[in-house]
Parts: sequence; C-alpha cells; structure tokens
Amino acid sequence: MDVTLAPLRAWDDFFPGSDRFARPDFRDISKWNNRVVSNLLYYQTNYLVVAAMMISVVGFLSPFNMILGGIVVVLVFTGFVWAAHNKDILRRMKKQYPTTFVMVVMLASYFLISMFGGVMVFVFGITFPLLLMFIHASLRLRNLKNKLENKMEGIGLKKTPMGIILDALEQQEESITKFADYISKARE
Repeated sequence: MDVTLAPLRAWDDFFPGSDRFARPDFRDISKWNNRVVSNLLYYQTNYLVVAAMMISVVGFLSPFNMILGGIVVVLVFTGFVWAAHNKDILRRMKKQYPTTFVMVVMLASYFLISMFGGVMVFVFGITFPLLLMFIHASLRLRNLKNKLENKMEGIGLKKTPMGIILDALEQQEESITKFADYISKARE
C-alpha cells in the first residue's frame, strides 16, 4: 500500500479555543494513550510543519550539529526498534511503556550527541518539537472527524508516515487492531 501524507488540518482546528483542550485522565493510561495516538495521526502534517519550522531555525543557526543530531536520533531509534523486534523483554517494554521507550531513545541520543558537543541543538532542535507534539496531543480533545480518520488508518484503508512510526512503536489503538484482525480473518 502506498504511503500518503495526511492533509494539513486548518489551523483554527489545530489551535481552537480553550474549550477543545482538557487535561487527560492520568489514572486511565489507556484512554490517554488513545487520545495521544489519535491526535498524532490526525494532526501529523500540522506537527510536521511546526517541527520543520523549529528545526529550520535551529538548523540555520547550527547546520552541522542539527544534521548530526538528526542522524544520531534516527540511528538510535532504528536500533532500538530493531532490538525490540528481536528481544522479547524490549518488545514488552515498548508496548507497555511507550513513553519510557521514547525517553530511553532520547536519552541515548543525548549522550551520543553530548560527545560531539551539540547538546543545545539537540534540546531545541529535536527534543523541544517532540515535547510540544506530545503536550498538544495529550491536551487536544478528539472530534468525530478525528476518530473516523484514525479508524481508516487503523484498518489499512490509508497508510501515513505517523502511522508507520506508531506501528513501529506498536502504539496503534487496540480497538482498531482488533477490528483490523476481524476484517483480515473475514477476508480469508
């Protein structure tokens, strides 16, 4: 299946009034995780634009360190995903504690980048955009269109870059996975 880029959502939908933002229920991690995954999928192009702007500014100020930081993060992330597919204990950690998994990747990247002296570039060019995405995805309430788009992504009708990343982290919504399994069994 071809990978398609999700459409850029209207900025007044991405940043509506405060009535569409709410603190997540920290006691229900599953519901909070579903909100974050849904928003990451639905607003992925908006997140990409915001991150690209921040990365461009930092990259303009320090291009070598920004390129080095990007390469290190991609290599560390790829290494951890590969290891998680080959080691059962890492796979369980990635599935049960996705935030911890991403934090370990970021900390490992931080230590590798600190050897080259580009720590501030890493903090402002890579970590800060990820933190902003996570905060927005945690606080933004989902709407009906958001939920419908995510169902289409989950059952395989669409494939997007964020969907591929979330699949690598095994973080697609569980109900979508169950529905996709049901459809694949019905086809057989």
